[in-house]
Amino acid sequence: MLTVTRNVCRGHEGTPKGGRMRQVPLTPWLRKGLATLERCGERVLYRANGRMLTEGVIMVTMHRCQKIVGLPKTGAHILRHTFCSHLAIKGAAPRAIQELAGHAKSATTDKYMHLAPSAVHSAIELLDAGEEDEE
Repeated sequence: MLTVTRNVCRGHEGTPKGGRMRQVPLTPWLRKGLATLERCGERVLYRANGRMLTEGVIMVTMHRCQKIVGLPKTGAHILRHTFCSHLAIKGAAPRAIQELAGHAKSATTDKYMHLAPSAVHSAIELLDAGEEDEE
């Protein structure tokens, strides 16, 4: 589990989005990747010299990566959108996406639901589940 207790935005440290701490389960792949990083206390985003990564360093790195793969420059917040979008596309329940993203309101999460066209078909198929046994 990754515990999100603090947020750094525009140089100010405060509570995470939604105003509360949350725990996010990690995939085995991500858990393995994070385990290879040197730790400096409880935080994850630190440089090798022990100093915390700043937004500026993260932005420069992100812009460099976006340029290499031919994507437009965006802020790091796009990663939250990507996370939610991929969950929606794979059919995750809206409530689960809301919880993982730390959205306080379901309306925020609903913005990602248009990306899950299979959800409508999957929902209607629930009505047929087990019907063939009754014939």
